[in-house]
Amino acid sequence: MKQLHPWPSTVAEAESVQDRLRGQVELTGPDTFALVAGLDVHYHGDDELTAAVVVLDAGTLEAVEEVVAHGEAAFPYVPGLFAFRELPALVSALERLTVTPDLLVCDGYGLAHPRGFGLACHLGVLTGLPALGVGKTPFVGTHEPPGPGRGAWTPIVHDGATVGRALRTQREIKPVYVSQGHRITLDVATDQVLRLTPRYRLPEPVRRADHLARHPS
Repeated sequence: MKQLHPWPSTVAEAESVQDRLRGQVELTGPDTFALVAGLDVHYHGDDELTAAVVVLDAGTLEAVEEVVAHGEAAFPYVPGLFAFRELPALVSALERLTVTPDLLVCDGYGLAHPRGFGLACHLGVLTGLPALGVGKTPFVGTHEPPGPGRGAWTPIVHDGATVGRALRTQREIKPVYVSQGHRITLDVATDQVLRLTPRYRLPEPVRRADHLARHPS
């Protein structure tokens, strides 16, 4: 895990980190992945949290490894800087893995972020691994509603640039919001999210990480 910066303590420091690391984001990368990791965080009260990482076999969606890390929110809640609350615990959980995932699937955003550097971008740059973000609600930009069928999508446009896609993962179910994090194209990110949602709205690795964070053994 790269130690690219100390954890910031002020808004100005956090924004400076985002501005500096944003230039390291790569928007091309592999198109196949053997091990896919879902990441999620659950809060117990205001500041105590559990970060969970669940690694699945991309072909079978069977669990390969599961880890958790407990901690406290490391930064105040500030829109656009939410990643800094969760990053230390997520990094701690990732460091406990004995396998190296080929793709990180984050419950959050990548380029679809006010500063173009959401959690998926940050974790991708920190780890050097391909990463994508899947949000449950829209965050920035505008988009038209995608068609009703599974796989239908429309672009999310922010400040004149496409920063993600509103993607229908199940027929006539609310879309999810997919954006690139690091070392992945938007087409591949979209394809991977569809591959990882055979039955439910959210990708299987994120669903299982959410459950693990809520109910750590």
